[in-house]
Amino acid sequence: MLSKEDERLLSILRTNARTSISDLARMLNLSRSTVQTRIDRLEQTGVIKGYVVEYGQKFVSTLVSAHVSIKVKQKLTTKTNVELKQIPQISELYAISGEYDLIAVVQAQSTEQLSHLLDDIGNLDGVERTNSAVVLETKFKR
Repeated sequence: MLSKEDERLLSILRTNARTSISDLARMLNLSRSTVQTRIDRLEQTGVIKGYVVEYGQKFVSTLVSAHVSIKVKQKLTTKTNVELKQIPQISELYAISGEYDLIAVVQAQSTEQLSHLLDDIGNLDGVERTNSAVVLETKFKR
């Protein structure tokens, strides 16, 4: 169970994971050692898995994003998932219910690169068919 202080700490780190321990301590009105202990505990218990680079809006606005629904041959699901994980332009992969088995969120630097990427995904051993939807505009993201 997370305390209110843990929730506030996580909220600050989600905004800027590079915030210094000293700044976190000041923002939370806690000692530096208390903040460090909380972060260590959150990491050890798996609440914090890691820290990532988030692209800047200027760069993201140049990318072409798409959601790709993927139907997979059931016997090749594990192999297909491993192969999809190796494609760096796939930022997220979800198992879903319904007609398709997976949804991949992909980002390419151009529509031409996106087209090649969609071909690569469709040609993977185990992929029966795909259906893509290009993201025209992001209304909000949390």
